[in-house]
Formats: sequence, C-alpha cells, structure tokens
Amino acid sequence: MPRETREGLYQGIIEQDQNGNYFCGPLLLDYQLVRSGFKIGDRISVKKVVGNTSAKSMNDYPQKAVKFSLAVADHNN
Repeated sequence: MPRETREGLYQGIIEQDQNGNYFCGPLLLDYQLVRSGFKIGDRISVKKVVGNTSAKSMNDYPQKAVKFSLAVADHNN
C-alpha cells in the first residue's frame, strides 16, 4: 500500500457503478460515508484503506476506503 502523504493515499472522483456502489478509482467507498456528506463527482482524498470483506463487491473492489475527505490539492492520481 502506498505511504500516506499530507494529501492522502489516493485522490480521485466519486463515481457510482451499475450496482449502486460508490467508488473512486480501484477503491470501493464506504456507502454511508458518501451518502452523509459527499456527491457523485466530488474530488476526494483517501486517508485510510482496508480490505473489502463484502462478498457482493469483493471481486470488483478488493480494497475499501473507509476514511476520506474532500481534496484540497491535486495529487496527480
């Protein structure tokens, strides 16, 4: 896993797949966290990643972002 910088581990745009999962690049995003304060198209900075334990989405997204915030700078990812 990449080392966290001041900008986070990964930056990207929130998207939603055909199954209703929120994701950013290769990472599944915590559904409740996205719904509570983000929207599709927001640029985020991922701060913490864990293994995805959901049988429904594990094959598509082996890792899940559980801590992220709106990005303040472009991290070029």
